[in-house]
Amino acid sequence: MSTSLILLIVLVAAVVFGISIYNRLVALRNRVRNGFAQIDVQLTRRYDLIPNLVESVKGYMKHERETLQAVIEARNTAVNGLQAAAADPANADAIRKLGAAEAGLGSALGRLFALSENYPDLKASQNMLQFQEELASTENKVSFARQAFNDAVQN
Repeated sequence: MSTSLILLIVLVAAVVFGISIYNRLVALRNRVRNGFAQIDVQLTRRYDLIPNLVESVKGYMKHERETLQAVIEARNTAVNGLQAAAADPANADAIRKLGAAEAGLGSALGRLFALSENYPDLKASQNMLQFQEELASTENKVSFARQAFNDAVQN
């Protein structure tokens, strides 16, 4: 075999190897983006429920304006965090900020639900029960989507 033929074979093998690696990286990037898209869908669903929840409890919790305002502010912060993270799911800082915003929202919702215990009519309200069930269902879906995202990132 001539040297030029061996060189050509090595060059073709290197190009095929490079293309293969590139395709693998693109596939992994797409898996990460798809995994985050699932989180995005569920968090958006959760964020859409919160204004309706606040509206439904406003009539019962007239004296808890600060708590209701804190829930709305935490929701808005979380929405902004989600938008930043959705723009670049590989940005660890954006994901960290989204996590902090989600923790703040969870805390605000926890305070709202704790205060709702002081209002028996609200606690027994069908709307409140439905919202709590919807939020719990969405939380489960978010947890599942986060696990899928983490799996995609680790692989």
